[in-house]
This record gives sequence, C-alpha cells and structure tokens, in this order.
Amino acid sequence: MTAYLVGHITVKDDELWQQYVSGVQESISPFNAKVIFRGQLVEVLAGQHEHDLVVVIEFPDQSALDHWFNSEKYQSLIPLRDKAAKVVITTYKV
Repeated sequence: MTAYLVGHITVKDDELWQQYVSGVQESISPFNAKVIFRGQLVEVLAGQHEHDLVVVIEFPDQSALDHWFNSEKYQSLIPLRDKAAKVVITTYKV
C-alpha cells in the first residue's frame, strides 16, 4: 500500500533549508521514493494552519518510509532541518 509523507514547513533560514532539501532528495533515492510536489500556501479556507510550505513524498509502502526516516542518512539531516525550519511531518497510507 502506497505511503505518503506530508511535511508542513515554515522556513527560518533559506540557505540552511536548501541544504536540507538537497540532502533529503539524495536520501530518498535508495527507497524508491519521489517528491510528488512542493508548494506554497495560498489560502486557508477553513480552520487554522500555521505553515506556509508543504511537501508530499511518495513511498512504495509504509515500511520503506519508516526505513528511510530511520536511516542514518536522514537522521544525520535532522539537526540541519531543525535549524533551518519549523516542520510538522505526518504520514498517510492510500
């Protein structure tokens, strides 16, 4: 069953964020994952939402997503991520 990672993002440091994004792009490749889209919030139509960017990454299944998230490569990017942005990461299965 396909799994999706959805990241809601507010960037604090653009330069660090670009370094993180590059690292993530490299890190997902061995897991047959692909970025479906990255986008900027236009409008909140209902409720409250504090972040202005979103990314959706597709993985073959939840196991692949979990293995990527816990991989040494991705784990090494987390300190950079935390300096670069405020992020909420969620996963969904379809």
